Amino acid sequence: MSIVVRDVREHELDSVLALNNAAGPAILPLDAARLRHFFDTAEYFRVAERDGTLAGFLIGVGSAAGHDSSNFRWFRERYPDFFYIDRIVVASRRRGGGVGRAFYADAQSYAELRYPQLACEVFLEGGNDPALLFHGSFGFREVGQHVMEESGLRAAMLMKALCSYEWVRQTYGDALPEAAWLTVPRVPAARLHADAPRPTGTCS
Repeated sequence: MSIVVRDVREHELDSVLALNNAAGPAILPLDAARLRHFFDTAEYFRVAERDGTLAGFLIGVGSAAGHDSSNFRWFRERYPDFFYIDRIVVASRRRGGGVGRAFYADAQSYAELRYPQLACEVFLEGGNDPALLFHGSFGFREVGQHVMEESGLRAAMLMKALCSYEWVRQTYGDALPEAAWLTVPRVPAARLHADAPRPTGTCS
């Protein structure tokens, strides 16, 4: 059956937490409070369904977010504007079935309308060559390495230029057209009351 990528629903947070904490050493563990913070604030928090069951999730934030990850701060100290993929998790029984590629295609289609670059990291401990190859196949390149102060893990810091961004910005500015195929940004509860939210085009 097809893969459906959509915004997470509140009642799915327990399942998302279980997926995250069963993912192994390539993904940092979460607790319920931290996951709830992502639900309340993340610009992009989507899940994948396959055969009617949860197959994975991806969380992303823009460079203006108040995110406290040292990896995120590493990017922000060096690049002014980017979309950061904090984590992507695919259920073990669904790996190799295209879920990760569906997530990255969806995340890029969202980000390239709003940001000039995609950023993420891959931990280097534990033999993560498949993850590095996966990201390389999507056009990511290593721009440095960073040892996380909170965990001591070394990560390859990866970025990908989003070639469509400049054309979209020059053509539409901050007002994207109302088109059914455009991914509509989430409006987390914490952003509803923000004084100056980032222009995202398709939100009313």
